[in-house]
Amino acid sequence: MKIYQQALALRERRRGFHIITDEVEDALPQIDEINIGICQVFIQHTSASLTINENADPTVRVDFEMFFNKTVKENDPDYEHDYEGSDDMPAHLKSALLGSSVTIPIRNGRLALGTWQGIYLCEHRNHGGQRRLIVTAWGE
Repeated sequence: MKIYQQALALRERRRGFHIITDEVEDALPQIDEINIGICQVFIQHTSASLTINENADPTVRVDFEMFFNKTVKENDPDYEHDYEGSDDMPAHLKSALLGSSVTIPIRNGRLALGTWQGIYLCEHRNHGGQRRLIVTAWGE
């Protein structure tokens, strides 16, 4: 079995949902050595998250942002954790809903994503800064 791991620093992005599939693939070119395996992408932050969804129509990402902003509102007076700004506690909640990692099968040296699937960085802060990922792939 082969195991590869790479840290990846993503540039700062505006708040929203961003496709990062190419950056993940570029960070770990050894995936092409794995015929059958798994790739895990993990984000080392609590105010941003990862998910897999539509990679073709950008309005899907706009609608994701709209939905999460309606579902988890800012400036809720009941939040106790508010000293890092009005977007911080909502960012933690959104991150908990979506999750901190995605797992993708590897098949014939490639991520086995569906035709219209991509990996999203879900940036929930107005100024989240650079985000760090750990990409791990294993298989034969």
